[in-house]
Amino acid sequence: MASRSDRSTPLTGRMVLAMLVAFFGIVIGVNVVMMKLAISTLPGTEVDSAYSASLGYEKEIAAARAQDARRWQVEAHIERGAGGAAVVQVNARDASGNPVSGLTFQGRLERPADKRADQDVALAEVGIGIYRGTAEAIAPGQWDLVLEGDSSGRRLFMSKNRVLLN
Repeated sequence: MASRSDRSTPLTGRMVLAMLVAFFGIVIGVNVVMMKLAISTLPGTEVDSAYSASLGYEKEIAAARAQDARRWQVEAHIERGAGGAAVVQVNARDASGNPVSGLTFQGRLERPADKRADQDVALAEVGIGIYRGTAEAIAPGQWDLVLEGDSSGRRLFMSKNRVLLN
């Protein structure tokens, strides 16, 4: 009667080589798939070129100082409806508390983790110093609300605030 070890195939060099090639082939294949998925879902960068962004840094500082000197009081309110649309309302007042009228306000809802979900919100003046706009299909979660107020092509106001929408 033959024992079990007599019936089994002996382990040869070719079999060991085939097992090693199969093992590393699977590992490399999984790594390639994971790399492709990671690259295709990468949301992107904040700026395309850090050098060109740094060139405008002094202008941004000057604009922020001029904005602080105006002492405007700009309040934003966001309300997300059941259908996913978000209504953004901005109330702008000058240093004396008078409504600021005649500005062109632009809003943008930015996803902190995924720039592909960013949406622009066109704000129209619906009353003296009151600007309102709607963004469609806003998912719940954290967003950055970026507001820019322009007059005659010159930016007079800019803010960026983190908001949580339910």
